[in-house]
Amino acid sequence: MLHFKRCQHLKQITQKCFSSIHVKTDKHAQLFLSRTFALAELRKSWHSTHSLVGDKNIILMGPPGAGKTTVGRIIGQKLGCCVIDVDDDILEKTWNMSVSEKLQDVGNEQFLEEEGKAVLNFSASGSVISLTGSNPMHDASMWHLKKNGIIVYLDVPLIDIVSRLKLMKIDRIVGQNSGTSMKDLLKFRKQYYKKWYDTRVFCESGASPEEIADKVLNAVKRYQDVDSETFISTRHIWPKDCEQKVSTKFFSEAVIEGLASDGGLFVPEKEFPKLNCGEWKSLVGATYVERAQILLEKCVHPADVPAARLGEMIEAAYGENFACSKIAPVRHLSGNHFILELFHGPTGSFKDLSLQLMPHLFAHCIPPNCNYMILVATSGDTGSAVLNGFSHLNKNDKQRIAVATFFPENGVSDFQKAQIIGSQKENGWAVGVKSDFDFCQTAIKRIFKDPDFTGFLTVEYGTVLSSANSINWGRLLPQVVYHASAYLDLVSQGFISFGSPVDVCIPTGNFGNILAAVYAKMMGIPIRKFICASNQNHVLTDFIKTGHYDLRERKLAQTFSPSIDILKSSNLERHLHLMANKDGQLMTKLFNQLEEQHHFQIEKILVEKLQQDFVADWCSEGECLAAIHSTYNTSGYILDPHTAVAKVVADRMQDKTCPVIISSTAHYSKFAPAILQALKIKEINQTSSSQLYLLSSYNALPPPHEALLERTKQPEKVEYQVCAADVDVLKSHVEKLIQSQFM
Repeated sequence: MLHFKRCQHLKQITQKCFSSIHVKTDKHAQLFLSRTFALAELRKSWHSTHSLVGDKNIILMGPPGAGKTTVGRIIGQKLGCCVIDVDDDILEKTWNMSVSEKLQDVGNEQFLEEEGKAVLNFSASGSVISLTGSNPMHDASMWHLKKNGIIVYLDVPLIDIVSRLKLMKIDRIVGQNSGTSMKDLLKFRKQYYKKWYDTRVFCESGASPEEIADKVLNAVKRYQDVDSETFISTRHIWPKDCEQKVSTKFFSEAVIEGLASDGGLFVPEKEFPKLNCGEWKSLVGATYVERAQILLEKCVHPADVPAARLGEMIEAAYGENFACSKIAPVRHLSGNHFILELFHGPTGSFKDLSLQLMPHLFAHCIPPNCNYMILVATSGDTGSAVLNGFSHLNKNDKQRIAVATFFPENGVSDFQKAQIIGSQKENGWAVGVKSDFDFCQTAIKRIFKDPDFTGFLTVEYGTVLSSANSINWGRLLPQVVYHASAYLDLVSQGFISFGSPVDVCIPTGNFGNILAAVYAKMMGIPIRKFICASNQNHVLTDFIKTGHYDLRERKLAQTFSPSIDILKSSNLERHLHLMANKDGQLMTKLFNQLEEQHHFQIEKILVEKLQQDFVADWCSEGECLAAIHSTYNTSGYILDPHTAVAKVVADRMQDKTCPVIISSTAHYSKFAPAILQALKIKEINQTSSSQLYLLSSYNALPPPHEALLERTKQPEKVEYQVCAADVDVLKSHVEKLIQSQFM
């Protein structure tokens, strides 16, 4: 759903376009704008529809033993409203017998029907209602309740539920047959709870009813306050007049627009949500999907993406597309070094962890029946990951969302290039650019900032541009999950106890991956140091050491680790904005200076602040290959070149007083020639297929990536477009692709 401000913004762009190209609004553009305004009205009506003022109910849902009745009474006292317990006040009064007697009398299936009928005949307003544990298993009655209330899911740890039921001497619940354990049935029931809730209260183990009641009230308040979680541009200049309105966007708008209209990047206006120690501990035994659901629900307002729908997206994203059920497992390498394996997705890189989810978020957020063209610059891994991710959308979404990925024609590995080209689908294209990644990224930013061109596309083709690079908040946010999950896995495996510090070492080019780790720390993960690892293109390392970002007389070098062959680091702007207390005026000054003079220097106080958390160094090509060779010889584990860069820097910079988690950002199969050279294997001059199968014969860790092996079986020659390094030429390609997809 979109806010009214989005409509005004589109209207301004369209009007500017009309004045510059002297055309009249055609029927398509009028339809587009009318749909956008209609969605704005839906967003405006959210507060009146989802407000407790008047006749709305707070409906507490959860398993038996979750404490719904007790918590409901406490909330009723705090709010001074009626409290209704479905068991005591509806079912038993309707049946004139106890619930347990009714269950024994009619059996499981008939009980659910009788229970549902009783609830369907009941109505209330302005009350707190405590459901039974089995109410959510009856669809009709839940729809009846949902129409007039906010359903709050009390997500209590299973261990607490089981112990409470024992104390209550409850040994059987609805649906439990002989041979079915209580624990298994409670796990089975979760699917019903996830289907209905509007907001979740995540309860740490041992939380008191009073604490849970306060959490419920806070959750309902957040749910009602649709304007509480907004985004601003990193270049937003705060008004001097306190009464002047701040220009903000909702999550859905930030995802759709990708880049702010002033050239800045979207960031949360307020602080990141934080989990307490007990909540984190409750996630130690959770799966990756469960962790993602809890963390992302706290970061995405339900007015933008309803919690239940978000859960469906997460389950779809991290399902059968990942070769490892743990999604992003942590492996002990040696000593205090741990490898965070981020390459088990379909394209074999860490980009899959966000780009299997981001397309679903994007498709949900955009207005119905409107067309979007996603423009992506890739230094190697993003291209195939974004094409793969958007290819998994349903048929209707693929008809209205297309992707064009621009990659440096001679600046990625042979396998990466073949993978990008081979990932083209009916709604996705690859375009080689005769330049480097920095040009591709800068060109796309310039296209976004050209209102004449973007307005023309809106009017002429009913198409809006957006991005799926990490400049897009919807792309960056899911990356926070795997950094948090890695820490929890170390706790789960017994290497540390919760609260013990760790360092993270991340091969860094565009600063998105390491920034996601910063956000994980803001949410409560105790990361001590962020170790930035660069290759020969070490502009970030130099900046962290000096505070001087200097591109003058610096040329991009092609290395064995092409995904970090980047000189202009987009996401650094987000971190500097955070450090500078959201000083948009300073960000505008610095990054305009970078564009015009190719360098900037931050003040000493900011350098010191940066160095409190960050250390950095870089790795030569020879050191990279040597690290791959030595690691394989000592542990039988093959590092990809980017991970090897991080390993070299971690060895050099980390003091070994705590664990260091090294992000392994890609599977080594994507860089077979470099790996063969590092391992001193002579058969380098083979086809990429032969190289991959040769490496797989070594029985090394990690195992061969089956999806990458399958990629080598596809035809070598796949058609794709190549264009000159000229922004106008790129615009022409974008327009032609839009014509072929949407007209």
